[in-house]
Amino acid sequence: MNNKHASSHLPSSPYSARQAVPVRELHAGYREEILNHLLQLNDEDRRLRFGTQTPDEVIRHYVESLDFNRDVIFGVFNLDLELVGMAHLAYLPERKGEARAAEFGVSVLPEGRSQGLGTALLQRSAVHSRNTNIETLYVHCLANNKAMMHLAQKAGMTVEYAYGDADACLKLPPANPATIVEEAANAQWAGMDYALKENLKRSNQAWWWLLGRPGLAP
Repeated sequence: MNNKHASSHLPSSPYSARQAVPVRELHAGYREEILNHLLQLNDEDRRLRFGTQTPDEVIRHYVESLDFNRDVIFGVFNLDLELVGMAHLAYLPERKGEARAAEFGVSVLPEGRSQGLGTALLQRSAVHSRNTNIETLYVHCLANNKAMMHLAQKAGMTVEYAYGDADACLKLPPANPATIVEEAANAQWAGMDYALKENLKRSNQAWWWLLGRPGLAP
């Protein structure tokens, strides 16, 4: 089993090289959007995300079983309010004498890739973890998941490989006033971004209605 330490570290704010990425915390009312997002993943993307071949019925069960009171789900929406990026921050059971830990899983649709969405989702999850007293953030995936391994190494995670799987680990420092402010600012910003996109979508729908809904006629 080999250890691999990345020389880079998790950025202090969720920026890609070209744009800022607003990340919104999702509640149970977004279950349908989460399901639609995951069903759009092709067979290979599902295998990389869940570690095995994952048919539609398994995804539906996964979404139905999400516990929004226990875990945290983050998402990135496009201009049409479609969920193009999603992260599941799952809190692991507490064990006496061990650090509190959470596991990070992420998926991004093809249209959202190479835009910094994965980095932004990981950053948002890491800050939230710190603010909720999580000391260790884990990622478990297939060793050939190049996108996830790149993301983990870019974040400065320690990565161990064994039997075709990979486990990445990031030790988190305690929360401080800066992380509290950062999360609050990110939440407010993501809320404003969502509201603007929602208003834009409603405006477009109103115009479609006034113009006789072009493109919808048989």
